[in-house]
Amino acid sequence: MSTRPVIPVSAEPAQASLGPEQLRALRCLVGEMIPASAEYQVPGADDETIFADIVATLRPHARLASDALDALAQAAGGCLADLQGAARADAITAFRAGRAALVSLLVSVTVQCYYRDDRVMRSLGMEPRPPFPKGFEVEQGDWSLLEPVKARAPMYRRAP
Repeated sequence: MSTRPVIPVSAEPAQASLGPEQLRALRCLVGEMIPASAEYQVPGADDETIFADIVATLRPHARLASDALDALAQAAGGCLADLQGAARADAITAFRAGRAALVSLLVSVTVQCYYRDDRVMRSLGMEPRPPFPKGFEVEQGDWSLLEPVKARAPMYRRAP
């Protein structure tokens, strides 16, 4: 189980900027982005712990998140969670096509929070811990591949 504290979705005062329908739509959307997998024994992004982390991480970006979820509601013709199957997929596709910057915020936060979850890290064969102080082994590559980049002229103007 994850060592992160579970933050109940309804208990956070800063979540007031996202209404109940927006939270329902967000949970539905992130569940569509990263569904649970019985094969790999991992939760979906709509898991209680992961979703609470997503909402908490969006807190500093509450206005943008609210705008994104309003655009999603417009694309869905209501709350995304009320749609099923092809109608849900079509609404998500329309949302993605029209609001790239807002979509990227939701995708970025969802992916960050998903891969912070201990259960997900274990499923990838990684120790669920911060990278420091132990660090991680990084496979060395062929540094000679950088020679053409080093040899080219600067692409900037020097400051006086």
